[in-house]
Amino acid sequence: IRQLKTFLTVARFLSFNRAATHLHYAQSSISSQIQALEDELGVQLFDRLGRGILLTDAGMRLLQYAEKIIDLADETRSELVGAKELTGALTIKMPETLGVHRLPDVIGVFRSCFPKVRLRFTSCTHEGLQKDLRKGITDLAFLLAESIQAADLAVEALGIEPLVIVAHPRHRLAARPAIRPKDLEGETILYSTVDCSYRRSLESLLNSEKVRYDGALEFNSIESIKRCVMAGTGISILPEVTVEEDLSRGRLTVLSLGEEKLEVATLMIWYRDRWLSPTLNAFMQVAREVLSESYRRDESPRQP
Repeated sequence: IRQLKTFLTVARFLSFNRAATHLHYAQSSISSQIQALEDELGVQLFDRLGRGILLTDAGMRLLQYAEKIIDLADETRSELVGAKELTGALTIKMPETLGVHRLPDVIGVFRSCFPKVRLRFTSCTHEGLQKDLRKGITDLAFLLAESIQAADLAVEALGIEPLVIVAHPRHRLAARPAIRPKDLEGETILYSTVDCSYRRSLESLLNSEKVRYDGALEFNSIESIKRCVMAGTGISILPEVTVEEDLSRGRLTVLSLGEEKLEVATLMIWYRDRWLSPTLNAFMQVAREVLSESYRRDESPRQP
């Protein structure tokens, strides 16, 4: 643990000298600890470049594990001594839609109850998600998808997120009360790469009807997608909650599929065999309560 703490400090400052000052060690002690850690792991963690240093690929890989090990050590110590407040840290993956429209309330409630817990959030990509959960790099993940198939992952649905196909208000199909998938032949479709997997809902529909579209543009920002649709670049499929204001202001319009509904579930996912710490359990319970209330409000009849 001591060596890992030293490693994290050196990685933070990229300087043995500054790490020694910060930790109140002699610089020779810092060098000895890093050398001992490298010898034990059998890899070089830093490239020594004259007066400077850089993390090697192995050092970069160790960085995320070292942070989790130190966090777990702190949480274990608090648990064993019966600390009154939860501590530790959680690393959580989430898609942009939830990060902007759903999880801020979750985070606010959790922080008010457990202010000493450190929270790290990363954007959700479907690729690599299962591996990160299995390895413990990610403690918890949220996904917008119909389902996820993995025997060693536990999955809990917290709500249903309606999806809509949006276009420029003067789009050639905008005046129709309903369209068919075939009507989208030749369209340019704009997809999000940061909102995980709901794009598959539209792809599956178009492929089942053998619809050919002009091409797909990928963006790492939902706001960028909306701006491009407003500019007439193409159409997109997005969670309804992300475009409600734009629809009400007439900046976008929905291309309705009639009775065909597009929707995905908000899934909370964790590694089935991992020990759920009190800190992780607490966050999961807050997420259940706050998100279920959020989706209930959405389902309630709107007042005129």
